[in-house]
This record gives sequence, structure tokens and C-alpha cells, in this order.
Amino acid sequence: MKVFVVIPAYNEETRIAQVLSKLAVLLYQVVVVDDASQDKTCEVVLKFPQVVLLRHRLNRYQGAALETGNQYALKHGADIIVHFDADGQFLVADIAELIKPIIESDYQVVLGSRFLSKKSELPRLKEYLFFPVARLVNYLFFNITTTDPQSGLRAFSKEVADKLSVEQDGMAHCSEILAKIFQYKLKVKEVPITVLYHHFGQNFGGGLKIIRDLLFSKISK
Repeated sequence: MKVFVVIPAYNEETRIAQVLSKLAVLLYQVVVVDDASQDKTCEVVLKFPQVVLLRHRLNRYQGAALETGNQYALKHGADIIVHFDADGQFLVADIAELIKPIIESDYQVVLGSRFLSKKSELPRLKEYLFFPVARLVNYLFFNITTTDPQSGLRAFSKEVADKLSVEQDGMAHCSEILAKIFQYKLKVKEVPITVLYHHFGQNFGGGLKIIRDLLFSKISK
């Protein structure tokens, strides 16, 4: 099966080489979508000739970069698409566990979770405030019942990729994808992953913006 690993990247010149070096020894087709980086991200990626580099002329944010990668993968024969980060927070070894249920057990979507058996050193504010609030919002407004409300490590079959077109250009795409998974009643499984935090990520204001974007999208439909 052809597995495409889609990596959105914005100003990741210091970390993306390490990620691509680990992926290069595996039999995945890696697609990096550079979202108009202002640093040398593209120059670093071009040092890996087996990696496909797509570029946005304007910064369109992570959701849009993922959708660009999805469409490329579908056009080039992907059987499974994996979303992966450029900053080294995810472990390349977890990809095999992510795609296994799709290959062996007919699952349509597999989501990585920081809250199962593997241990991620979560920032306390995220673990005890942000994520509980995010779970509650996901459940109340979108009937989403997953242990990890904002995981960016996910895999899905090519059939699902057509249904899960990403409309939220910003960080709200995580909840948007989850909402569509549950709306379409897809066969979904969570598997444990480890996340290595190099920085805090979304702050409280960013979390509120995600909720605002999701609610606006829901109301406008």
C-alpha cells in the first residue's frame, strides 16, 4: 500500500532535517508543504531529493497546508495518508502503529492520542485546563468523544480523504476533522502516541480563536 506522509511546515529550518532524516529510511512517500516560510525551510527540504516539496506563495496556515498535501497525495495514488508535524514533536516510529489498524483491521481513520498508554510530558496548563475544555467543547457542539481533542498525528484511507476536505485553514482544522469523522460515522480507532514538547504551542487566546472559528463555521452552515 502506498503511504503518503504529509508534513505542513512554516519556518522549521532548525528541526525539519532531523524529521526527514528519520523518515528517509522508511518506505513512505513524504510530502512537505511549505506554507510560505520566511527562513530556509525550503533549502533544507531540497537536500532530501526523495521528498516532494510543495510551496504556498502566501502563508495560508496549517489547515490549508494539510489540504494541499492531501490533494497531492490523492492525485498520486495514495492508499493511506498520514498527517505529521515538522517540528520533531512526533515519533516516526509511531507511524507504523498508526497505519496498522487501517491495513489489518479495516479501520478508516486512526488517531494518535497522548492520553493512552504511552506517556507524553504535557505542559500542566494544557493537561489540566486546555484539553479538558477542548474535550467538553468537542462533545457539546460536535458530539466528539475522543481522549485527545487536538491531536495532529492521524491516518486515514484514501476513501476518507475525499470526505474529509479541510475547510478550516487555521488550527481549528483538528476539531473540524474530528467533527467530520463522527458526522460521517467512520470506523475510527485511537492508538497511543508520544509527543515531545519543544515549546508550549497554542496559548489561551489561540484556543479561544479555535473555538470561535469552529462555532462560526457551525452557525454559518
